[in-house]
Amino acid sequence: MIGPAPVSDAARNGIWRTRITAQARDLSRSTQFVIAAALILGLTMFFVGNLVSVGIENAAVQSAAEAGAQYMDTFLEPYVQEMSRDNGLSAESVQSLDRLTQSRSLKQHIVSIKIWRADGTVVYSTNKAITNHKFPLDEIREALKGNVVTDLKDLDEDENEFERELNLPLYEIYAPLRDSSSGKIIAVGEFYEKADSLKREVNQVREQVWVVVGAATLAMLTLLFFIVRRGDKIIQQQQVALRLRLQEQTRLHISNAELQRKIATATQEFSRVNELTLRRIGADLHDGPAQLLTLILIRLDDLVENCSAVDQESLETIRGAATDALREVRDLSRGLALPEINDLSLVEELQLVAQRHEQRTGTKVTLNLARLPKVAPLPLKLCLYRFVQEALNNAYRYANGEGQVIQAQYSDDVLNISVRDRGPGMAADAMLLEKSGRTRLGLAGLRYRVESLGGLFSIDSCASGTSVNAQFKL
Repeated sequence: MIGPAPVSDAARNGIWRTRITAQARDLSRSTQFVIAAALILGLTMFFVGNLVSVGIENAAVQSAAEAGAQYMDTFLEPYVQEMSRDNGLSAESVQSLDRLTQSRSLKQHIVSIKIWRADGTVVYSTNKAITNHKFPLDEIREALKGNVVTDLKDLDEDENEFERELNLPLYEIYAPLRDSSSGKIIAVGEFYEKADSLKREVNQVREQVWVVVGAATLAMLTLLFFIVRRGDKIIQQQQVALRLRLQEQTRLHISNAELQRKIATATQEFSRVNELTLRRIGADLHDGPAQLLTLILIRLDDLVENCSAVDQESLETIRGAATDALREVRDLSRGLALPEINDLSLVEELQLVAQRHEQRTGTKVTLNLARLPKVAPLPLKLCLYRFVQEALNNAYRYANGEGQVIQAQYSDDVLNISVRDRGPGMAADAMLLEKSGRTRLGLAGLRYRVESLGGLFSIDSCASGTSVNAQFKL
């Protein structure tokens, strides 16, 4: 049976990072800020506290070393004056130094003493085993320059074997020893002092520093936390308010979309019913008044044969009026009843309406048709037919049919159609659709037809002609 494949360390680390990131995102902004601020501010304060502690420690050690160096110079310098001549210590001086190191007052603080020549040779030491031995030390060179050198050390050099066996915390001090007459440095004195009290003082100061730094860090973090938390609450309240507004806007948008859908459906239904009504009116005109007028004309023909000359003249007048009435009724009937355009494309529909207008008026209509959709809904077809028909009628009535052009193009899901003429143009008040009148009523009807399908209607008119425009988003 084959077990699951082992997971590599890289994959395991990636999984843990993903989990930690996901958990961090679930935290509030104030909590995320406090964690980030604690890391950044904590590291900063750690380095600051450490720097201050080290500075205080170095200052305390250096101060103690300088005080100890002055104290030891008083004891050691009288015994090394002969080194300015002999470059060494006599037996009497060594014995005197031994007695000095054994004194009770000195042993309370100093545990070991060494005297160095300038070449790094030990001429005196509490540990007699290293006397007259040479050790390379940087501290000797610094002390020969007149500096007091000190350090809390681990005492790991070869020359510190005796001090290591004491198993005590010590710090060593190198002090220059001078000739009393010339002030020239003739030797270097080294002594090891117990560091118990100094370490206690340094640790106490370090603790105080860390307490102050920690308290300041905690205070800043607390203050920042409450500031960020207050801001976070305000942001959360605003987010809730915005979310509620967004939900309300979404609800209103859905409601508006539903209303627009219902309006569009109602508009299409109204357009269909309107066309059916117009067809019925046209049929009623054809079957009613037109038939009656035809009957009147037939009866007039019968009466003409049995009437006098005077009566025949009156009958001819009546006959002419009836003929004109019959022609107008038939024209109205044909205008109200649209042809069957359901199976026609938009190009064929526009060609048909132009052809009918040319036949009815005896004028010329130019077609500038670009690529048009092959399929369009019936309400749009009805609207376009009536739009072009009414615009051409206005061009014939007010521009004598001069320069009649139908232009249509389809681009980026937008259908643009316009009917232009080269007439004298329209007066400014003539384009006010709110006023009454046959022309304004026709223009208002055009605008209402176009806008009912969500289109845009406009009129451009100047002294060189008029353009009636419609635009539809398909």
